[in-house]
Amino acid sequence: MKKLDDFENELLADFEQGKLKSIAPSKAELTTFKAAATATFLKEKRINIRLSSPDLMDIQARALEEGLPYQTLIASILHKFVSGRFIEKPSQLARDSKQ
Repeated sequence: MKKLDDFENELLADFEQGKLKSIAPSKAELTTFKAAATATFLKEKRINIRLSSPDLMDIQARALEEGLPYQTLIASILHKFVSGRFIEKPSQLARDSKQ
């Protein structure tokens, strides 16, 4: 199991102490969430791309770090990029190679 960070530990502690309250989303929020979920899992197009072998190997290694298939990682990166939510963090491989 992945080790929890400070924020996750704080959430877990608050949950265990009963400090968190569950609230029902509004109808508008529920509609927004349903639309986002549908769009996320709607995979109606297949694409083919060419990548250099080193880039593909790095993507596969990064996917392994994240614990998901590399195709899923690529799709997630593309989705986050086009939706403006892409935040780049250096991979463990990049950090290790600099040491």
